[in-house]
This record gives sequence, C-alpha cells and structure tokens, in this order.
Amino acid sequence: MHEQPSALIELGKRYWLPVYKPRELVLDHGKGARVWDTEGRDYVDFGAGIAVNALGHQDPDLLAALVAQAHKLWHSSNVFYTEPPLRLAEELVRASGFAERVFLCNSGAEANEAAIKLVRKWAASKGRPPEQRNILTFRGSFHGRTLATVTATAQPKYQAGYEPLPAGFGYADFNNVAALEAAFAAGDIAAVMLEPVQGEGGVLPAAPGFLKRVRELCDQHDALLVLDEIQCGMGRTGTLFAHAHDDVTPDIVTLAKALGCGFPIGAMLAGPKVAEVMQYGAHGTTFGGNPMAAAVARVALAKLASPAVLMNVERQANDLRAGLARINRELPVFAEVRGRGLMIGAVLADAYKGEAGTILDCAAAHGLLLLQAGPDVLRFVPPLTISDEELAEGLTRLHAALNDFVAG
Repeated sequence: MHEQPSALIELGKRYWLPVYKPRELVLDHGKGARVWDTEGRDYVDFGAGIAVNALGHQDPDLLAALVAQAHKLWHSSNVFYTEPPLRLAEELVRASGFAERVFLCNSGAEANEAAIKLVRKWAASKGRPPEQRNILTFRGSFHGRTLATVTATAQPKYQAGYEPLPAGFGYADFNNVAALEAAFAAGDIAAVMLEPVQGEGGVLPAAPGFLKRVRELCDQHDALLVLDEIQCGMGRTGTLFAHAHDDVTPDIVTLAKALGCGFPIGAMLAGPKVAEVMQYGAHGTTFGGNPMAAAVARVALAKLASPAVLMNVERQANDLRAGLARINRELPVFAEVRGRGLMIGAVLADAYKGEAGTILDCAAAHGLLLLQAGPDVLRFVPPLTISDEELAEGLTRLHAALNDFVAG
C-alpha cells in the first residue's frame, strides 16, 4: 500500500531545501511516453524529465544494460580502468566526427565546468595572460548552476545574490552578428560558448549562418568554439549532434541529459586543438565515467544514433507541430511555434504572456506533463521514441487543458 501522496509531498516541503516548486503529485512508474502517479492516474510525458528520458521510460535495452552491469561492478574510481567507460569514450569520439578525447563526468554543469577550465588551460598554454582568457556567451543561454556555469549563463535571474561572480565572461545578444563582431574587437576572447538551440532561454535555434560566422571569427582570432549540446544534442533535433544542422566543426562539445537517458552522466568531447592540453592532475572526478553510467550510455548512444529513432523524431515533430497549429486555429494562444526536431517552443500570445506556469498546472490536471522555457514559452521535449498513439493522446489532453485555461 502506498503512502498518501499528500504525506509524501509534506516530506518534500519539510526536508528539501526549497529551491524547487514541483507540481503537487508523486510519480511512481513509467512505460514508454507515459507515467503513473502513486494514485494510479496516468500522464502523457511531453517533458521527458527535461529532455533526459529520450528513449522513454523502462526501455528494455537500457534496463538490461543497467542490470547486467549492476551484477558486476558499480564503481571503481578513475584510479583503475573498467571496460564500459573505455568503450563509451571510443564510441563518442567515432560518433562525433571531430573529437579525439573525452572527459566523462556526472552532469551537464560538470561538463560545462570542464569545458571552461579547458578553455582557460588552453589559453594559458598559448601564453595568454588571464585578462585575455575571456569566454563569450549569449543572453538567454543556460549552461548550469555551478558558480562558473551560472556566470556563463547570461541570465541575471540565475545570478542574483551569488556575487561576486567569477571574472572572465562576456555577453552578446544571440543571433546578432553585429554584436558578435563587436565583442571580438577587444581582442580578449579565448572562446565562444553557445547552445545550437537555446533551451531554457525559450527554445530558440541559432539563425541560419550564425554558427558559421561564430566559427569564422573564432578562426580569425584564434579562439575556440564550444558547443553546449546538453539539451539539444543526442538526437533531439533530428540529428545525433545538433550542430550538424549548422555545418560547423566545434573544438569542444558538452553532453549530458539524454546521453544516459535518465542515468546521470555528462561528457566533454575535445577536438584536436585541445585534446592534449589537460595532462595528468589537471582535472578530475570521483564518480565520472563510472561503469554503471557508462554501460547505460553506450546503449543509449547506439539507439539514439539509429535511423529508426532519428526518423521517428522527424515524423513526430511534424505531427506535433501540425497538432499545435490545429489547436491554435481554435484557441489562438500561441504567437509562434519554433525549435528543431522534438525540441519545440510554443511562444504564448501577448494576452497570455507570463502564464506558462498556470498552463502547466492545467496540463497536469488533464494528465499531461509539460515544461516551460521561461514564463512565456511552453516547451515540448517528449521522448524521441514517442508513438503515434501517445503523441495523439498528449495533444488531445493539451487541447482540453488549454480549453480550461482560456475559459478560466
């Protein structure tokens, strides 16, 4: 017999540091793109644990990999070799087409932290003084919650109260080529760090040609191109790596979220310019690349790179967009629908600005798990394996939720 969800929720309110405000329900188990709460109600999952559960819930191949490794070795530290992380590193390098080496860690913030350190170490190895090791990021970005990554995150709301912030970061407007070129004029930039599709900033893709211009300027000024593909990578946009759409070669790529499909793992991929910069003792992690996480990530990577999954992304993305357009013809709540693949942002019309959180509550009441990207954007990042039936049911529930929202 399950404890009453209200009693469990009270535990969260009593004992958790109150940095989160979860919806008032307790999830219990999932299958595919559906989850059930402790009271037996089912939900269509259009959020996938913030773009993490890319193969849905209870994927049998992931489960088999996890169980098999659980019976062998959970953790050995990086003082010893184990097979899963060695194989995973090789497979990531091959899949990337640009990388030579991989640093495995536990989260996206850690992967970005490693990238920031690698940029500075590289600039130092070139003889550049600290004031010429700056990293340029873009307004609306999100790169993590550690002190360095929250500084790289060019959104004041995430930084307020954590000053003094680390030095060495500059900001420009995303997709603004003139601002980008002006930022390079100072001659102090060691790297540009950006998401090919901004996630938390409103599901905003890089404009056509923008990444190419960033790459050109990095080459002209001997700076590195760092791509944060933590949310938009691993098949989410319809290609294994999101930057394939932009036809650029990065120097560093960071991954996490879908790489482990729910098992915590992060990775930093290092290209030829930087692959040998960090030597013995330069960086480390206790849990990074542990055999459990790596065993799961190997299977996740193979499946997410498969034509079957990538074709499903394209098909379901088209159906999701068509469904949102249908709903919007009857209930004009969206000003714009944007994104790539199954990473879609529905921007709320002026009359409903600031109401994304309210819509999420309505959606949950109708059995749909949905995300926001700021107060004005609904974010759709369902499992990449979502079925026709699950998608159609989710859209039906969204329609009902938006009916209630508009009426209320």
